Amino acid sequence: MREIELQKVSEMVYRLFLEANFDLPEDVLDALKNAYAKEESPIGREVLDDILKNAELARAERMPLCQDTGFAVVFAEVGQDVHFVGDGSFTEAINDGVSRAYREGYLRKSILADPLNRASNTGDNTPAVIWTDIVPGDKVKLTVMPKGGGSENMSTVRMMKPADGWEGVKRFVVEFVEKAGGNPCPPIVVGVAIGGTFEKCANLAKKALLRRIGRRNQNPEYARLEEELLEEINKLGVGPMGLGGTTTALDVHIEYFPCHIATFPVAVNIGCHSERIKEGEI
Repeated sequence: MREIELQKVSEMVYRLFLEANFDLPEDVLDALKNAYAKEESPIGREVLDDILKNAELARAERMPLCQDTGFAVVFAEVGQDVHFVGDGSFTEAINDGVSRAYREGYLRKSILADPLNRASNTGDNTPAVIWTDIVPGDKVKLTVMPKGGGSENMSTVRMMKPADGWEGVKRFVVEFVEKAGGNPCPPIVVGVAIGGTFEKCANLAKKALLRRIGRRNQNPEYARLEEELLEEINKLGVGPMGLGGTTTALDVHIEYFPCHIATFPVAVNIGCHSERIKEGEI
């Protein structure tokens, strides 16, 4: 059994949320640069150029990539041989790290304690949304995602009919992205989940966004379907920031999970061009 101080968890969360809000991951930067090189629309190229310049300034000046610094989402993989020590709980340690990052980093606090009371801002962007998986080993891996409200609004789950099959899934996803238009600040990353239960499917669609751009599903069939969806979405002409062009999505990631014979849930969760994800391990 390995003991890990809860203070280390708090410190890592603090650091990761600052980095996520200031530094766009290299895979996202590379994808944006490739999109700029291939974009056929002059306006689209201009928008992509502005996005890349914004990322450079954010990194250099240690300022947020976007004024919406997001809901603090944390995916935690906790080794089954880990024992946390110190004051408080694992959840409290994560929220302490989030609170300090958003207060000391001067990041916008966007979380309401009561959804029906629009004046009930918590003041420090807590509580975080925490998803915990117990895994083999004695380490803790934390992946943080500041999820902006604009892209989060472009989320959906549909309990489809098993007979709808892949063609039904493809039609549903493409139509939803087209309807979303410029609202999620494209070029986007599209997380798609197929299977599981209602809540598992929604969670898996968000988790799909954690995969690095360009990495295909390990199942060759699903990898082919990702490429098929990406091609169809980029034919829509929505383009960067919805102003038209050939780059609506940087990538499509599909995850799947076993499901009941009578069900066929499909979820979509969209990430904006500022796909802010950072991870660390203790």
